[in-house]
Amino acid sequence: MQPQMQKVLSVVGIVAIVLFVLSALLTIVVEFTSDDVMEEAEKELKTSTKVNPNEEKVTKDSVVINEPIEGDPYQELDELIGLESVKEEVRSLANFVKVQKMRQEKGLKTPKMSYHLVFTGSPGTGKTTVARIVARIYKDLGILKKGHTVETDRSGLVAEYVGQTAMKTNHIVDSALNGVLFIDEAYALVPENSASDYGAEAIATLLKRMEDDRDKLVVIIAGYPNEMKRFIESNPGLQSRFNRYLNFPDYTPDELFRIFCLYLKKNQYTMNEEAGAYLRGRLEEIVAHKSRNFGNARYVRNVFEKVIQDHANRMVNSRNATEKELSEITVQDLKKEI
Repeated sequence: MQPQMQKVLSVVGIVAIVLFVLSALLTIVVEFTSDDVMEEAEKELKTSTKVNPNEEKVTKDSVVINEPIEGDPYQELDELIGLESVKEEVRSLANFVKVQKMRQEKGLKTPKMSYHLVFTGSPGTGKTTVARIVARIYKDLGILKKGHTVETDRSGLVAEYVGQTAMKTNHIVDSALNGVLFIDEAYALVPENSASDYGAEAIATLLKRMEDDRDKLVVIIAGYPNEMKRFIESNPGLQSRFNRYLNFPDYTPDELFRIFCLYLKKNQYTMNEEAGAYLRGRLEEIVAHKSRNFGNARYVRNVFEKVIQDHANRMVNSRNATEKELSEITVQDLKKEI
């Protein structure tokens, strides 16, 4: 019995050793897997704002990235409806940069200047569109290497918990290097009547990065005039870095009408005279009684999208509809939405 007992103990010992080795291997695999998962998660966080060329991406935190498109940005600026004072300011800035480069080539002194901008105006007045054009102009002038825009607001910069805002802001800034970081409604980073807010951490982080990366980062902040004035005055660092303001006026009824017609043209729609006269009259009334939150071009775009949907509902059962009927917007379509 003793030899058999020894054999049993020997087998048990071997099994125990095998189980121990398997357990150790499993622990190592789990640890490596965990590390890999963490690395992948961190990598995903760092690259969550990357997009393919010429594509637009919106993340869960209201971050939009626009790669620079082909074409002449100066021509696109000139072709914008209205905004004459804005166009003049952008052109003047570009001319100044060009002349300073000419002076530099001749060995003359060139004053240091800030390329950061403050856009003030109501919603829908073209601030985001102009920011994208400015980014491409800066690339053309050699100020920026890439010329893309990263567009965000408070939600893209400020986190929910202590210590996370700086990390979040830094990730956004990293994605904007060699391009423009456009912050809409920037005044929301400093809420009124708020003694403590994580927005202050975002501002401090942003100001430091603007200094550390001053040769490859341009920041454009935008919002209502009064709110932006309060925002800039809330921090000496903001005052020293943002000293060039561009005001975006509200669109006139005629400019809104031209914008609507531009949407028609781009989407191969037309509008008869009766509909055109009706639209002009309604836009004049709407502008005359607009509220502070009137959406300007954004309002017109929304109306256009609803109108062509009403046109589609009207035409869907017309089996023998002509090309003209499938393209023409009538008063009947407009009256449902404006």
